[in-house]
Amino acid sequence: MVGGERLARPGVQVAPRSDAPALPGNLTGRSWLVADGTSGEVLASYNAHAELPPASTLKMLFADTVLPKLDREAVHRVAPEELTGLGAGSSLVGIKEDLDYKVEDLWRGVFLSSGNDAVHVLAHMNGGIDRTVAQMQARADALQARDTHVVTPDGYDQDGQVSSAYDLTLFARAGLRNPDFRAYCSTRDAQFPGAVDRATGQRGSFGIANTDRLLGKYPGLIGVKNGYTTNAGSTFTGAAERDGRLLLVTVMHTTTYQKVYDEAAALLDWGFAAADRVNPVGELAEDTSAVGAAAPTAEPRPNPVPDTVPSAAPSPPRSVPAAPPVAAPADARQPEHARHSGGTAGMLAAGLCTAAAAAAALRLRRDRAGRLSLRPALRRWAGTGAGPVRRR
Repeated sequence: MVGGERLARPGVQVAPRSDAPALPGNLTGRSWLVADGTSGEVLASYNAHAELPPASTLKMLFADTVLPKLDREAVHRVAPEELTGLGAGSSLVGIKEDLDYKVEDLWRGVFLSSGNDAVHVLAHMNGGIDRTVAQMQARADALQARDTHVVTPDGYDQDGQVSSAYDLTLFARAGLRNPDFRAYCSTRDAQFPGAVDRATGQRGSFGIANTDRLLGKYPGLIGVKNGYTTNAGSTFTGAAERDGRLLLVTVMHTTTYQKVYDEAAALLDWGFAAADRVNPVGELAEDTSAVGAAAPTAEPRPNPVPDTVPSAAPSPPRSVPAAPPVAAPADARQPEHARHSGGTAGMLAAGLCTAAAAAAALRLRRDRAGRLSLRPALRRWAGTGAGPVRRR
């Protein structure tokens, strides 16, 4: 089992020393995990590999996959077809067709407002929904996130779309290695481009606020992503840093919306107090791809938010040139909307590399096949299932 044998067991997994503080009581999450984001040591967990609907926390994987592919300064005119196929009740930032948007504004729409409309536009810029979903699944495989099956890029509930507290923590850890990802997820509020005033021809803007209720409230919190759907309940992955120690926490499917934040904060408090007083019960798997091998940095790259949005200008072509690869607090006003569920030697070396890559791909396929065969049993054990659709 990825991460270690203990993480495959159901129930609470913790190995306290004699002076370790007790875990928080009355935790209602159906799955949770606390880990050191630098060393990768898992300090404690509960049903770490239980496969559950991830809701918008899956946007962390979307961002980790797509963000390095697009130039943040590029401007894109939104086509009507890019806003089709949004699930009923989806959370939206308010993108309008036939208007221009900078890529960095679209990413703020993803991270702050959890906008499915922003996800769909970025996915189309990346080559389409299906291509993006396939890339996300490949990225999950490279991160050894073997509990994750991607169906939608935005986390909207679909049959078979699952992840786990372990995998979501992997996505957060990988994403935070990208300074842009880190800057976006830590942004508390911003101005988002609005419509063009017909009378003046000037383009307005409106404020958006991060729906993460711990951002700006919990000491040292960096981000990263919250989520809510009818089937997933309330889910949250957070990262906090104190005295040079980076902790990651994921809590999935608590009994109420507020509890996911209360329980995440309590687990972070415990983690900072217990980090040197417990033995690890597992570890976070490492990224098997060449990108993302560096440890998270303490300081994010500046991500300035413009005070004003410039007037609409003549639009560039819809297609945006591919960007070079990127190296590797406002209180929430409303929760996310409820949603339905050269030479001979060189040629020989290239051939050997290709063969090795093919063998690795075959191993991944065999791993996924074995894992998928276990999914129904795991889902029954975890008590998942489609619940009634409701809005909130």
